[in-house]
Parts: sequence; structure tokens; C-alpha cells
Amino acid sequence: MLEVISNEATPQNAVPAMRIIKVASCLTCTGKATLTYHVGSSANNEINFRVYSNTGGGLFSAEWISLNAIKSALDGATQPITSFTLNKLFKGRSTNTPGFLMAVLKGEGLVRNLEGKIRGYEQIDCAAFMAEVNALIASGTDLKVVSKSALPITKSAAVNPLPQSVPPIKTKKSSPAIEKPITAQ
Repeated sequence: MLEVISNEATPQNAVPAMRIIKVASCLTCTGKATLTYHVGSSANNEINFRVYSNTGGGLFSAEWISLNAIKSALDGATQPITSFTLNKLFKGRSTNTPGFLMAVLKGEGLVRNLEGKIRGYEQIDCAAFMAEVNALIASGTDLKVVSKSALPITKSAAVNPLPQSVPPIKTKKSSPAIEKPITAQ
């Protein structure tokens, strides 16, 4: 069902240069948190996805996964498709990531829930998605996002890596200090 532009292999540890063509959000499969994700285009116009942030507490891998690899995993899956199908794409990584990727695929309209199934999915026609990403690639879209490595490493940054305003620190009330005038010397 999914038609993909290219399928060039890259070494296992190589990080492809990626042009971010779309930044979007969706609910997790459980609906308890919101994911922010990126759709990217490699130098050879291969479409890729990565989860970027999660408002919930679950850890995840932010690595890029090609649509070709996703398509291969989904095409070889028994029905109904579950997030377990995507586990092999994240071998040795967070166990949350396959479920988060499934939520992204659902958010992009590449899979849908089977009737009466909470965690069972099926692939659907991706013509609208492909038209959108091909138009973004052709237009030269290249979105810039805050690098996670540039953000402070704190518990709140791990949950929501976007900078937040800091509330004022509350202190005990004390009597106002008497100001002395500043004199020139």
C-alpha cells in the first residue's frame, strides 16, 4: 500500500543528514500523552520519522526510522498489526518507541484501528500523506528545531524538552530593606 521513493541502505551506525519537512503532534495510542514528531527527508528523498518529545513520562528513542523499513515491517506482519510489529526496528532500544511510532503512523493516516480492536491496526491508502510529503520535499521545506543536546538535562527536559517559562521563586516575606542613596566618590 505504501509507495516509497527510495531504498538506499546506510551503515548501521550512520546518522543520515535529514531535512525536517514536517513537525506535528499526536496522542499516544493510549491517549494519555502527546507526542511531537518529525517527518524528514534524507539526501536521496527517503522519508523518515522520529519521535521528538513526549508529554508523558515514557522514555523513547529519537532515532530516525525510514518509511521503507516501516513498510517492510508492516507488510510482513500478521493481521491485525500491532506495535509489536515495529519492535525489530528498535532492537535494544526503549520498549515504548514502537508504540509511539504506531501512534505517529496513525496520526499521519498510514494505519487505522481495526473495528472493535484497541491495539489492532491495518494499513490504509497513503496517497494523501505521499502527496503532502512530496510537495514539502519539492518546495524545499527545511524546518529548524531546537536540538535536544542544546537543552538543559533535567527531569522536566526529559518529559518536555521545549524550554518552559520558570515560575518566580517564593520566599518568606520580610520587612522591606531600607535603601541607601548611592553617592559618587
